[in-house]
Amino acid sequence: MEGAGVRLRRAFGFGNTQETDPFLLLDDFRNDNPADYLAGFPWHPHRGIETITYVLAGSVDHGDSLGNSGVISSGDVQWMTAGSGIIHQEMPKGREDGLNWGFQLWANLPRSHKMMEPRYRDITGAQIPVVRPDDGVKIGVVCGNVGGVEGPARDIVIDPQYLDVSLSANKEFTHAVPVGHTVFAYVIEGGGFFDRDKRVVVRPESLVVYGDGDEVTFAAGDDAVRFLLVSGRPLGEPVVWGGPIVMNTREELQLAFEEYQNGTFLKHHRK
Repeated sequence: MEGAGVRLRRAFGFGNTQETDPFLLLDDFRNDNPADYLAGFPWHPHRGIETITYVLAGSVDHGDSLGNSGVISSGDVQWMTAGSGIIHQEMPKGREDGLNWGFQLWANLPRSHKMMEPRYRDITGAQIPVVRPDDGVKIGVVCGNVGGVEGPARDIVIDPQYLDVSLSANKEFTHAVPVGHTVFAYVIEGGGFFDRDKRVVVRPESLVVYGDGDEVTFAAGDDAVRFLLVSGRPLGEPVVWGGPIVMNTREELQLAFEEYQNGTFLKHHRK
């Protein structure tokens, strides 16, 4: 239960972040009961991180302390860099049958960029290129490069890839990844194999975290499979976490909350 009363599934987060560094949290907010999500996430602060929201069904209304506001709907992405500090709200709405579904990923910022200027990037589904590198393979490129096609979320500090991958039944596909980067897959629909030996079928709401290497191989089972594939450059820095604020030291975290209480939290204001 998060926000003002939103039920969701947490794939990882609020624990030891070393295995998923630089990523801090991944939430799957699939829910078809409006009573379990309409209270939403009223005004709250963030500092030191980026939040990436990808909507599959329904919509999310948002507004922030920089004066930005809007709605992200099915297929859209919001890439928010909190940096030095931002106060915002996110209010989910379902489609006609009540379903509201999507994902929110938190990515850490390195010490050198914790206090950077905040920024919002709303990316519509129409702006996300779809690459078909082989028959039966479909990849939506939110961030990163696939076959020379670059996603619309660019100039991100941790050099991430954020891909929405679909494979038709019994299709196998190998994808290159940067050596040294953290790589994980989160299964959305269907089932598939995420190791070369095809030992275990991985089903929806399951997370696969890879070891280091230069490529990953996936194969759909007897049904098609759809999953998020995410990678990023680990930071290897101390993580001191206080709810929506993530810094490097306890003193920095305490200062952030003191500033939020005394009204000096925001270092950049609407232009």
